[in-house]
Amino acid sequence: MQLQHLLSYVRRAIQDYQMIEDGDTIAVGISGGKDSLILALALSHLKRFYPKSFNVIGITVSLGFDNFDLSQVKAFMEAIDVPFYVCETQIGQIIFEERQESNPCSLCSKMRKGALYQEAKKYGCNKIALGHNRDDINETLLMSLFYEGRIHTMAPVTYMDQVDLEIIRPLIYVPEKDIRGFVKKNALPVVKSPCPVDGKTKREDTKQLLYSLQREIPRIQEHLFGAVQRSTIVGWHQEEE
Repeated sequence: MQLQHLLSYVRRAIQDYQMIEDGDTIAVGISGGKDSLILALALSHLKRFYPKSFNVIGITVSLGFDNFDLSQVKAFMEAIDVPFYVCETQIGQIIFEERQESNPCSLCSKMRKGALYQEAKKYGCNKIALGHNRDDINETLLMSLFYEGRIHTMAPVTYMDQVDLEIIRPLIYVPEKDIRGFVKKNALPVVKSPCPVDGKTKREDTKQLLYSLQREIPRIQEHLFGAVQRSTIVGWHQEEE
């Protein structure tokens, strides 16, 4: 995937779901992973020629793990002219040491979101951009079916009335394989997650299941995503939980 192809995906998603308006200040949630870095890159380029004027900053919520070096990420954000801020927390200690959660992902997610929302408001943002790609949408749909018995997935745009913030997902049209290829080709400074359960989650299990099914049904990702777009019962416009 070339940069122009990436920008085409992102611009189409933004226009289809009216994600950006004049005067927006958007905080990109920077985890250090491939999706968040590529999203920051795309928005930094798009703001130069998009017909609506908007500003972009990057925010990382650090969970407090020692082995989380953001020096290359900071240099990358500076190179693409996106202001970058790190919110230091002790979420990792609370989850894994104090509470010793057997199922840590749900609580961790809620705490990270809370910290991100607070930081975004602190820097005057009215929107938060998250790096969920097309495959993430499909995986969430299957996880909802398998583990919750309902048909639901992440929406392109969600208004969080409790904090007066809008969540947008400009990468929803981008296949994960294209993101992996772009990141590798352009040597983006991806930082491995220091979380002790990284790669051992239900989401990772679902991802591997989809990879397996894709060998038998090569277009399964396209079919699932198309079903989400066409369905009126998937929860495409439901509020964030």
